[in-house]
Amino acid sequence: MSLTRHFTRGRDLARSAGDHAADVFAPLALIGRGLRRHAEWAKDRWAATPKERRGPTLLVGAAVVLGVFLLPHGPLLAIVALVASAAWVGRSPKSPPVPEPEAADVKLPALYAALTPYFGGYDDPGALYRVDGEWKAVFADWAFDPDGRLAALDIVYPAYFTDTEPAARARIEQVVQGKAGRSREYRFDWDEESNRLRVTALAPLPADIAAQRFVTAPGEIVLGFTDGAGSPRTIPVEQGGVTGQQPPVVWRVGPRSAEPHLLALGAPGHGTSTLLRSIALQALPHGDLVVVDGASTGEHACLVNRPGVHTVETSLHGALAALEWCAQETERRLVALNAARHHGLAAPADVTRPLWILLDHLTELSELAHAEGRTDPQELLEVPLRHGRAARVTVVFVDALDARDRISATVHACARARVVLGPVTVDSGAAALGGPLDIAPAAHTPPGRGYARIGAAAPVRLQVPVTVDPLDEDAPAALRDAVVALLPHHDTRTEAAAPAVAEGVGAGPVDAGPADAEPQPRPTDLTKDPAQVSPRPVW
Repeated sequence: MSLTRHFTRGRDLARSAGDHAADVFAPLALIGRGLRRHAEWAKDRWAATPKERRGPTLLVGAAVVLGVFLLPHGPLLAIVALVASAAWVGRSPKSPPVPEPEAADVKLPALYAALTPYFGGYDDPGALYRVDGEWKAVFADWAFDPDGRLAALDIVYPAYFTDTEPAARARIEQVVQGKAGRSREYRFDWDEESNRLRVTALAPLPADIAAQRFVTAPGEIVLGFTDGAGSPRTIPVEQGGVTGQQPPVVWRVGPRSAEPHLLALGAPGHGTSTLLRSIALQALPHGDLVVVDGASTGEHACLVNRPGVHTVETSLHGALAALEWCAQETERRLVALNAARHHGLAAPADVTRPLWILLDHLTELSELAHAEGRTDPQELLEVPLRHGRAARVTVVFVDALDARDRISATVHACARARVVLGPVTVDSGAAALGGPLDIAPAAHTPPGRGYARIGAAAPVRLQVPVTVDPLDEDAPAALRDAVVALLPHHDTRTEAAAPAVAEGVGAGPVDAGPADAEPQPRPTDLTKDPAQVSPRPVW
């Protein structure tokens, strides 16, 4: 057996013997510790007793000892009581739990250290931010939620920081969001006059508002819902079986709208088609629709053959024909409106009824058209985009966020109402919205979450109503029924056939008309002059 093995075995035996000895002598050590504490207590009591009372104290103690000695089994009982008392007193007291440090004492120093390289002035001996600085001198006010997460913070920064440069601001916002948590959104309010930055963590928006008939005026479209700071008004909304008030993001269209067209971009699977269906359901009661599904996913098949829907196209040939008709219809409407104004007459009903052109992923058809050497469908949008406001024609262009560079310049210039959905960065969000985004986006967002910017207004947060495809069997039945209830015709699978009325029986006379009567014209065909009837598109 080697010497190393002998040493290892001897060390194991010594450790085992020590453990056994500790177990055996643990009671004796406990009693000894208790006797020592009794002795220390007696010594302290004797030192605290005045000198004139020590004699009587000794006399009383001797009498007690003598009485115990004279009692039957007194000495044995006294020894047992002393040992029991020593064992009780000799117990190791439980150390009090270490109090958890305050969230501010843990997180704010870390944030101060992270901001020091950006705010610190190494040539300034009195700099607010330095390695050995005090974080309480730069954080004027702060608040944490019950979960210990940062809810609000007021940061003081030096005057020489370049707070007017977007790149410098973006660095600071990225650092603050990284230390405070990337799972939430933050609003940054830069006060350049007083060199203060106010950070506010934003509460999540409700994501369970289903499609329904919203209380709006004609020409108002509810894109979604935001927080109290993003909208000055509220509307009644049914949410979870209860009617409450929610602030909407309202987009106004029509001849007096400054932003008559909408451009919505988003990440795949984050609600761009849902937004388009929501707009279509709100526009159908007051207008006509032309829908082009460039992705050919069948997301808008529920609109096929519905009253007010001219066509739903998925092919390049059909899209070109539909958009060419839209351009001609826009020109026809302009001519009719100008003629009515010139003669001082009311405009015909077929030119005042709004026409909606809903485009979903049209850039895919543009690429196909370029490959086949055909006309780009986006070129046919020139007339509806430039003259749509006067002609009551509204264009809604929905596409993927990575297809922004493939969208024509005319769409970017004329569609000044912007929406971006899905997880975005500050740069991509600002590029999609056409303006700076003063809200730090969260790392993960639910479907339908994003931001909206109407014209030159500040961007606001947005949550699109849950408007599922009613033909999607994987969607919850309650959500599908909510969409079906808003369509012009109910789903025949869920609607019972109307009972036949017996001849001569009923609440009142019903004028069904002759059997060979011509069908009544659609609302867009109602006009006094048959020559002004809008030509129907032939695909």
